[in-house]
Amino acid sequence: MKRRSIELTVAPNGQINIEAVGFSGPDCEKATAFLEQVLGKTTDKRRTPDYHRRARVQQRQRLGS
Repeated sequence: MKRRSIELTVAPNGQINIEAVGFSGPDCEKATAFLEQVLGKTTDKRRTPDYHRRARVQQRQRLGS
C-alpha cells in the first residue's frame, strides 16, 4: 500500500498548494478538507490521476462457523 501524506507548499507570493499523495478517489478531498477550511478560499483545484483511480477496498468473507 502506498504511503499517504499531505504536502503543503507556500510560494513567496503567499500562494499555498495542498497536495494529497497516496490517496485514491474522494479520500484525498476528505484528507485535505480541514486545511482548506482553515486556510480559506480555494482558488484552483486540480484532480490528479490518483483521484480518478478507485480506492482499493478489501472485503473478507468468513464461511462456516
